[in-house]
Amino acid sequence: MAKNNYLGSELWKIRHSTAHVMAQAVRDLFPEGAAKIAIGPPIADGFYYDFDLPRPLTPEDLEEIEKKMQKVLSEEHEFVRKELSADEAREIFNDQPYKQDLITGLESGGVDEYGEPVDEETVISIFTHDDFVDLCRGPHVASTKDLNPKAVKLLNVAGAYWRGDERNPMLQRIYGTAWKTEEELNNYLQKLEEAKKRDHRRLGKELDLFSTNPDVGPGLVLWHPNGAYVRYKAEQYAMDEHLKHGYEFVYSPHIGKANLWETSGHLTWYEDLMYSPLDIDQESYFLKPMNCPFHIMIYKNSLHSYRDLPLRWAEWGTVYRYERSGVLHGMLRVRGFTQDDAHIFCSPEQMPEEIDRVLNFCLHILRGFGMKEFHAYLATRDPDKSAGDIERWDDATEALRGALERADLAYDIDEGGAAFYGPKIDLKMIDALDREWQLSTIQFDFNLPDRFDLTYVAEDGKQHRPYMIHRALLGSMERFLGVLVEHYGGAFPLWLAPTQAILIPITDRNLPYVEKAAEQLRENGIRIKVDSRTDRMGAKIRDAEKLKIPYMLVVGDREEEAGTVAPRLRSGDQLDPVSIEDLIDRMSEEIHTHAQV
Repeated sequence: MAKNNYLGSELWKIRHSTAHVMAQAVRDLFPEGAAKIAIGPPIADGFYYDFDLPRPLTPEDLEEIEKKMQKVLSEEHEFVRKELSADEAREIFNDQPYKQDLITGLESGGVDEYGEPVDEETVISIFTHDDFVDLCRGPHVASTKDLNPKAVKLLNVAGAYWRGDERNPMLQRIYGTAWKTEEELNNYLQKLEEAKKRDHRRLGKELDLFSTNPDVGPGLVLWHPNGAYVRYKAEQYAMDEHLKHGYEFVYSPHIGKANLWETSGHLTWYEDLMYSPLDIDQESYFLKPMNCPFHIMIYKNSLHSYRDLPLRWAEWGTVYRYERSGVLHGMLRVRGFTQDDAHIFCSPEQMPEEIDRVLNFCLHILRGFGMKEFHAYLATRDPDKSAGDIERWDDATEALRGALERADLAYDIDEGGAAFYGPKIDLKMIDALDREWQLSTIQFDFNLPDRFDLTYVAEDGKQHRPYMIHRALLGSMERFLGVLVEHYGGAFPLWLAPTQAILIPITDRNLPYVEKAAEQLRENGIRIKVDSRTDRMGAKIRDAEKLKIPYMLVVGDREEEAGTVAPRLRSGDQLDPVSIEDLIDRMSEEIHTHAQV
């Protein structure tokens, strides 16, 4: 369900209401005001609530909380809304410091539970069910009878800083999920189990793809040979396609002088996510958080005519961003990563066609990796936070919208969600478990061409300002590998697999034939290994299956005499014996077509 359609929906109300019931149960587990309650919103696929408690929660506590919830859900209690003044609210929550903080925010400037401004006129309200009262905007279901006790499940406990600020107290966050029916809940729990099996951190270790090390630093990834080979093949394919589609490659340094980042605005708007400066020759340098200022400086190195445009410059550039340690997550959220970045400089007249080209190119590349379903978000201008002429904004937004519609892509409008420097498309891939993953971004920028005074000579002989389009296609190689691992469950298609086949001799006397077959396969570009261990064949096959190797090629006396191998697929399917030449033809075709078998 798209985010905008989810907010305020029936399922949203069910989960919001269930969060209140959970908070009531936690309060009852820690009587006499020992439980300090914070916030408990619905989220995608569930809800959470944050608590400040006298001790850490245990799995047994979650079971007890669920029992208390079931009792409330088996009864009928209306959710009753009441508006009140800030002073009245303070009196009700006089022993709840986090609610007091929320009330102050609402009273002083219309700031919601996340510290974000509230658009509408600020109204303080509470919701009551049974004997539980919570500070809340709602909405909720009418009664606990509208909540299905068999469709509710608590999932886990995690830590969370109050208001997401690590300078604030660490709270305990209980995650749960709620659905309309028991069947929907069971389907969701099955997906969670499958997601655990596909977790890229677990598979990354099992398949020996990557690691992190505290001696290197958090959020800094070490690519092992297997993961590096997947990355190499992914980059090779993507780079070749870039050249075919009119891109040129550039390279830029990892650091730049402070004045570059001052001109770009990063030191004004982005400094919290930049690493501390380096003092070099009594001047400050910064590790780059983005590649764009360097590409701009390449553009400014020479004069440009309208005949030169468009310029499409791409770089696999490694950037560094100081993400808080609490949000680091395997390959999906790191501090050092390599973006497949590109910047397009074009005239206003060329802009609509370039947007079509960029969007279709993104889809072409992602489909080459076996990704078939997408959902897009069009982020539009916030009138209070935007730079540049409205006319340029309107032209760019309509170009993005038109490209989405011509590509026949489902999309939602993220009203006012654009950065101050231009509208954008966020392209999300829907994986095998129907999860959305943010990959490609197509971002207009009216800010940097102005800041760096970019120009080109138009047909009228005068200097004009080019349009600039940022485009990250795979996003980052680290995140993309994490997404690929989870999408495929580690079972990469043949063309991406680090090891494409393994030869398994039944006895040692078959080894000479196996080694000769391996050499022939390698000469034809097949990534092959030989399992020459003395273990039984069944154990070797099981080990190869755990490593998700696409082809297991068994060789015994019969196969050696016939000059064949007996292929077994990682799916468990057994193929008829085949000659080495025919096997090479089969695998080569599968690799060439990027088959998703």
